[in-house]
Formats: sequence, C-alpha cells, structure tokens
Amino acid sequence: QVQLVESGGGLVQPGGSLRLSCIGSGFTFSNYAMSWYRQAPGKERELVAAMASFGGSTNYADSVKGRFTISRDNAKNTVFLQMNSLNPEDTAVYYCSTFHMTRQWGQGTQVTVSS
Repeated sequence: QVQLVESGGGLVQPGGSLRLSCIGSGFTFSNYAMSWYRQAPGKERELVAAMASFGGSTNYADSVKGRFTISRDNAKNTVFLQMNSLNPEDTAVYYCSTFHMTRQWGQGTQVTVSS
C-alpha cells in the first residue's frame, strides 16, 4: 500500500529555515506528482507546493512564493520542501501527498515558528 513518511519538522525562530523530506513507497514514485500541504490550528488544509512527476513544473501558494522550494529525487523516492524566511504564520502541520487512486497523505510533521 502507499506510504508517505515526512520528517524534518521542528521549532525554528522567525527568519529561520527548515527542510522537510517525504519518502514514498508502495507506488512508482517517479510517475506521480507530489505535493506539500499544511494545516494550521483552526484552519483548513491548504496546498503549499506541488511538483510534476518528473520535476518539470511546480506551483506554489502565493503566501510562500519566493520563500519555499519544492524538489524531488526520484532515485530516492523523496520529495523535499525547503522553507526559508519562515514566519509565525507558517506554523502548521505539514503533509506530503500524492494522488494514487485516491488522495494519499503522510502522517504530517509539525513546524513551529516562534521566538
């Protein structure tokens, strides 16, 4: 079955950086677009960034453009989210996702931006 396992979250000060990773298994990773979503307390889950199957195209939420970068290493079945210039509004649980028959989700990793 499809498994997505995120890592790399934590506590960071405003202006800091974090790099999230997500390893996928149970499907042919390179054939699927991969996405990062986030959900802050009391808010709906929102798309943060997405990347096409072979890394050709990307799209970002307006709120993270210029600060976050999605990338992937198909040889390692891994998608990354480099997050720079973090601010408290970026505090959320971040989820890795793909659409394989249905929308698939990882367990999430907490990112907290606070001084």
